[in-house]
Amino acid sequence: MSGAGRSTALSAFEDLGFFCVDNLPPSLAGHMLDMVGQGGEIHRVALGMDVRTGAFIEGADEILTGLSDSGHEVGVLFLDSTDEALVKRFSETRRTHPMATAGNVLGAIRRERERLGSLRERADLIVDTTDLSVHDLRRTVVDHVARGGAQRTMTTRVVSFGFKYGIPVNADLVFDLRYMPNPHFVPELRPRTGQDPEVASFVLETEEARELLEGLVPLLEKLLPRYQREGKSYLTIALGCTGGKHRSVAVAEALAAQLSSGRELIVQHRDAERSRS
Repeated sequence: MSGAGRSTALSAFEDLGFFCVDNLPPSLAGHMLDMVGQGGEIHRVALGMDVRTGAFIEGADEILTGLSDSGHEVGVLFLDSTDEALVKRFSETRRTHPMATAGNVLGAIRRERERLGSLRERADLIVDTTDLSVHDLRRTVVDHVARGGAQRTMTTRVVSFGFKYGIPVNADLVFDLRYMPNPHFVPELRPRTGQDPEVASFVLETEEARELLEGLVPLLEKLLPRYQREGKSYLTIALGCTGGKHRSVAVAEALAAQLSSGRELIVQHRDAERSRS
């Protein structure tokens, strides 16, 4: 996407020893690779493409397939960002979006998404640069190349919290557990947290907790690989109850235990120690 960081990414590829060409019409890619390959000194090429290549972009998917069929090892890195972030970037830099007419940047971004849809679908890695600095994006490119184009490992955070203190600002998925029976109203359990075995048993042995975990674990097993494919370095799953001390803590621990196999996973209890009364 225009404004998502293509120039920064190409600069990183160049520093890594790639021969870089920006906005080469895809139809000329094969000819260019033949030319640079004749000298025998250039073995890695990075091509930057966006909608400024005009009608040529329509045939990019077929061109890339042809390059693969002719023996080239081809990978596609797609840089994306939210519409809001892209609009902000164009307004801050006073750049003109290549598809904008009469200053309608948001409309141009949405048209661009449609035109680049097929390239995004065939991407080996999609990087969302919404919250990335130029240094973060550079590190992402370097890491991707160092891994030989393999996917990066995504760190999954399971965070318990209390709604009375606000939803975590970095939460990607939020689940409200306030409908579950509350240990707060059991005098002997009130001072403890969900990490206490008796509190955990009280919460997890309820029908509500069992049903939640039975449905949530299979859902996340399907979603997490897709989030990783989108290029996320971190995914935060936030589980909230009223105070963030009992129900959310117990369920977060149980959920993390069932998701931990083969994953880099962190459990955090943001509000469990706010009040011990």
